[in-house]
Amino acid sequence: MTTKLAYLLWPRTTLAPIGRRRVLLEDCAPKLLALGLAGLQMNIADDHATTPSPAPKPLFRKCFVAQVNLWVEDEAIRNDVENLLQQSGFDIAGYRVDEWLYTDYGENRHAKPRHWPDGERSPGILAVTLLFRPRGIPREEWMRRWFGWQSPMSEWMQPRARYVRNLVEAALTPGAPGCEGIVEEAWPSGEHVTNKRLFFGARNRFELIGHMAIMLKSVIAMLRLWNIMTVMMSEYFIKTPAAKA
Repeated sequence: MTTKLAYLLWPRTTLAPIGRRRVLLEDCAPKLLALGLAGLQMNIADDHATTPSPAPKPLFRKCFVAQVNLWVEDEAIRNDVENLLQQSGFDIAGYRVDEWLYTDYGENRHAKPRHWPDGERSPGILAVTLLFRPRGIPREEWMRRWFGWQSPMSEWMQPRARYVRNLVEAALTPGAPGCEGIVEEAWPSGEHVTNKRLFFGARNRFELIGHMAIMLKSVIAMLRLWNIMTVMMSEYFIKTPAAKA
């Protein structure tokens, strides 16, 4: 049985978006695969990810520039993985996560089944969001609001191509931000994010207002608006885990 590990990356020095892509895909990815990973995915705020984030810029946190997802059969490999990422010039925050794939490509009308090979950039744009549970909401209740209402409501409303919920089980690295969820949302195009009617699945102005109100009420019931971090990224499946191939 494999375990999913998610690492968030911050560059130690200024690194242009195209540089992030080259370092991670051309240098890091082959070295990570050589460690014997069961699966590898890289989400990168690179030169192809030009869509602005739909969320406000966080007030007190610096945005990460990449998310590296690994599927491992033995967590002892962690030390080699973390050393490799750090030696490539990144500060890292690692988490053990429980992945809940809500919708995959081809499971709704917004996207066809995945047809591109490992290593090729996924079409569209990916939004990666960190979820910080407010202190006043117990974890069980927070999950009920997230899994029981926010997920099905947003699936009904929004034109997402793929939706992955990563429930954080444990932080693995010192100083990792205390997020309890990492969400990966793939959109068919940048316009589906920047065009409010498309983003909120509205046919007219009145429906847009109603849908925005529903979304706002749902979001503030489980999160604090000033503490949401969403980074727009390119999605690269480097090695699809066997169970997900």
